[in-house]
Amino acid sequence: MAFRRRTKSYPLFSQEFVIHNHADIGFCLVLCVLIGLMFEVTAKTAFLFILPQYNISVPTADSETVHYHYGPKDLVTILFYIFITIILHAVVQEYILDKISKRLHLSKVKHSKFNESGQLVVFHFTSVIWCFYVVVTEGYLTNPRSLWEDYPHVHLPFQVKFFYLCQLAYWLHALPELYFQKVRKEEIPRQLQYICLYLVHIAGAYLLNLSRLGLILLLLQYSTEFLFHMARLFYFADENNEKLFSAWAAVFGITRLFILTLAVLAIGFGLARMENQAFDPEKGNFNTLFCSCGTGGNTGMSRVQSGESQLHPDYQPGSSRGNLVFLLNWKWADALQGPERN
Repeated sequence: MAFRRRTKSYPLFSQEFVIHNHADIGFCLVLCVLIGLMFEVTAKTAFLFILPQYNISVPTADSETVHYHYGPKDLVTILFYIFITIILHAVVQEYILDKISKRLHLSKVKHSKFNESGQLVVFHFTSVIWCFYVVVTEGYLTNPRSLWEDYPHVHLPFQVKFFYLCQLAYWLHALPELYFQKVRKEEIPRQLQYICLYLVHIAGAYLLNLSRLGLILLLLQYSTEFLFHMARLFYFADENNEKLFSAWAAVFGITRLFILTLAVLAIGFGLARMENQAFDPEKGNFNTLFCSCGTGGNTGMSRVQSGESQLHPDYQPGSSRGNLVFLLNWKWADALQGPERN
């Protein structure tokens, strides 16, 4: 692991060299971009990596505000923050998780799951705080109708776009981390499943201009995930400590009800009753049955402990679109079985 004192050297650019020095390599690349800010010739290119692109001035009653839309250059920004995330991942692993796991004397299987939950606890806690701040400052909580009114939401505030770029960067960085962390082959399919589901649904909300709804759903989802992985950490420390799992089970059912209700309300009734029922990519309008229901499947990104039954609240279909959103919710939930405690 990077940042660690090593007693053994590896051949340059060999597999073991890359695995043990991947964070240092990422740090060097990030440093090169930051040094590029110091020179006028390279500053413009460096800003392409660091700052969100495609800014436009939107006139308001008093003055003008700067908003953003998405485009191909976002991939460059995401790439930069993938390296930032890899560095932060190594810091958390080296200075927090490794020190704690040494004191617990865990088996290899539990050690792997402890590292997974430890990383996700840090990420989910940070994302919940950040996401809550964004939805409060943008007024999405106080005005739920804003989730579907004036759709498509092509123009994004800086903090909304930056949040989505960082979310995509994190889940993309999780793919090479499976290799860097030498995750067991038995664990890879399960982790790949939920990583890809997060990527598909976050990118879907971003590209289909449903960023406001996506923020609320991620806030609820990450809150449940944080509690689940925190419960796993306490369980690894003391196998008799299962109180947090009971709390997670209660919160899981409540958040699933909120997520399902919100998705059906926004997609099944709000967007379904709008006049602009058309597929127009040039204007950013994807308000069609297929696109809306595909994004509505985000409500099913649930983590359910293996062997436990899922909570299926009673639902009376109000519209064909709302019914499809409901069915997709539980279809995705069935596909994403959560990891066991031990």
